[in-house]
Amino acid sequence: MKKILLVLLAVGGAVFAKRKMDESKQEQALWAEATDPVDRA
Repeated sequence: MKKILLVLLAVGGAVFAKRKMDESKQEQALWAEATDPVDRA
């Protein structure tokens, strides 16, 4: 029972970390787009 709980906890932690990384990447992309120099051709 303890092993199952430990595995579930590890999976939950991995999912949480993945979501945080994805949010960070999206925010970085948004800032990069917002601060990109605009070519006025």
